[in-house]
Amino acid sequence: MNQPLLWSLVPSPFLDSSSYLNPDLYNNLNRNLLRFLGYVQAPLPINQRKYMNNFYFIGVDVSKKKLDVCLMCNNQVLHEEIIPNNSTAIISQFRAIQQEYEIDGGHLIICAEYTGQYTYPLTCSCSALGIKLWLENPSSIKYSSGSIQRGKDDKTDAKRIAIYAMRFHDKARYYKHPTKEIERLKQLEAERSLYVKDLNKYQTQLNDQAEYMDAKLFKEKSKRLKKLIRVFEERIEELNTEMNQVIHSCEVLYHQYCLLQSVEGVGAVVATNMIVVTDGFTRFDNARQFNCYAGLAPFQYTSGSSQHSKARVSHRANKEMKALLHLAAMAVIRKKTSELKDYYLRKTEEGKSKMSVINAVRAKIVARMFAVIKKNDFYQPTLA
Repeated sequence: MNQPLLWSLVPSPFLDSSSYLNPDLYNNLNRNLLRFLGYVQAPLPINQRKYMNNFYFIGVDVSKKKLDVCLMCNNQVLHEEIIPNNSTAIISQFRAIQQEYEIDGGHLIICAEYTGQYTYPLTCSCSALGIKLWLENPSSIKYSSGSIQRGKDDKTDAKRIAIYAMRFHDKARYYKHPTKEIERLKQLEAERSLYVKDLNKYQTQLNDQAEYMDAKLFKEKSKRLKKLIRVFEERIEELNTEMNQVIHSCEVLYHQYCLLQSVEGVGAVVATNMIVVTDGFTRFDNARQFNCYAGLAPFQYTSGSSQHSKARVSHRANKEMKALLHLAAMAVIRKKTSELKDYYLRKTEEGKSKMSVINAVRAKIVARMFAVIKKNDFYQPTLA
C-alpha cells in the first residue's frame, strides 16, 4: 500500500542542496522522484503552508570576534550582515532586523552551530529578546546538504545554516538558558579540569625522571615542581569548596547531588559533572540518550555481505565524561562486595570481553543515576 508523504518537507538525498535555492525546480524533481519510487505525494495543508510562508529564519555563523548573519524567508535571502560578537551589538541589530521587516518574535527562529563559549553572547541576547534559538551540532548541518562542499567562508556558512533551519525546522530543539547555579558550576568545573590536567602532568615528571637524569639536577627540579604542585592542589581545593557552596545554595541541585552519590561508584566529582553536563537532568530524556552522548552505546557497522564488524562504541562522544564513568566503574569492580562486581565476574567467566563488560557496568551506573533522579529516591542495593 502506498505511503503518503509530505513532499515539501522531505529532502531528497539524490538532489544537490543548491537546487533548494530554486524551489519550483526542487519541488518538481522531488515529487517525480518519490512518485517513481512508489510513494503517493501529498502537499502540505493550506493553513500550514501559509503559516510557514510568514516564518523567518536567521542563520548565524559564530566566530570569536563576529557573527555572520543571513535572514531568509520563503527560500529567499532578505538580509546579510556581520555583527560584533557581543550582547549589546547583537540585541541592537536583531531589533533593527525585526523592525525593518516587521517580524514578530513568535515567527522568527535563529539557528547557529554550537561552538562552546563563543555562543554565550548570542544565547544571552536571544533570551533577553525572547527569540527562539536553536543551537545545532555542526556535524548535523555539515552532512545535511547532500552535496560535496568545496571551499569555505563565513558568509556561505551562515546561508547554509539558514537553509538547514528552513528544511528541518520540525526537528528544532530550542535552547533553554541554564540557571545561574548551573552556569557557575560549568565555569568552575572547566577551570578545575584545567588545573587537574596540569597537576597530573607535573606529578608524572616528578615520579618518572628521578632515574634518568643527574641527581643534583633532579633535586633542584623536584623542588620547583613540588612548589607548583602545592599551588595547583590549593587552587583545586578552593574550587571544590566553591562548587560545594554553589550546590548547597540551591535546594534542587543539592538534593540531586545527594541522590546521585547513593549510587555505587558515584562520588562528588562524578555527581557534580553529571549535574553540569545534563543541566540538572533537563537536557536528556533518558539514560539511553546520555549513553549515546557519552560514548557508551554500541553501534553495529555492516554493509551488504562484505562488512560485518562487531558492535562498538563511537568516538563522537564526551570523552571527559566517559573517562569519569570509567573510573566509577573500576571503583565498583575493585570493591570486595558489590552487585556490579558480581555482574562483572559472571560475564567475564562466560567469556565476554573485559572492556565490553566494563562498558556495560558504566551504562548500568548511568541508568541507576537517571533512575534515582526520576524516582526521587535514594538507591537501594538488592544485596542482603
